[in-house]
Amino acid sequence: MGGAQAIAAFAYGTRTVPRADRIVGPGNIYVAAAKKLLAGEVGIDFIAGPTEILIVAAGRSAIPGGRHAGQAEHDTDASAVLLTTSHRLAAEVGREVDRQLADLPTAPVAAQAIARNSAIVMVSSLEEAMEIANRFAPEHLSISDSSLLAQVRHAGSVFVGPFSPEAAGDYAAGPNHVLPTGGAPANAAA
Repeated sequence: MGGAQAIAAFAYGTRTVPRADRIVGPGNIYVAAAKKLLAGEVGIDFIAGPTEILIVAAGRSAIPGGRHAGQAEHDTDASAVLLTTSHRLAAEVGREVDRQLADLPTAPVAAQAIARNSAIVMVSSLEEAMEIANRFAPEHLSISDSSLLAQVRHAGSVFVGPFSPEAAGDYAAGPNHVLPTGGAPANAAA
């Protein structure tokens, strides 16, 4: 089950779905709205906004493999941002995102998220990139290497190096991949 209708079924119960004490987990804007409306009727984790990832990288070897549009494919309101000092990397990632959108099953959703909420941003230094990352306070922050860890102040989760893809955090590395979004990690210790 999924969607806002699942939230209602868990909150009140049905003939086939027992009433839940607590509802946790991610979802689109309709799931978030349903959880917000039913908070108090049933326990919820929190209202998570659309997913977001911010990547700080100086070169190609620092970018985790896999889909560069990975978070963007979840929701049209999702965001995927690359901060880089490398013009070459910016161009390569832009071309790769376009290539992946050509055959991505969720391309209509990802393309909207990329067009509306995502960016490749040139910065003058990795220090500047980390200042921007801390102001953005992303749900998922991917950094090129551990030398940048000391500069991380605000992030829901941090992925270090090219062999630490965000998808591992969502599906394999932890008990729950629902993290604060929309700048909320700035209110929590990173």
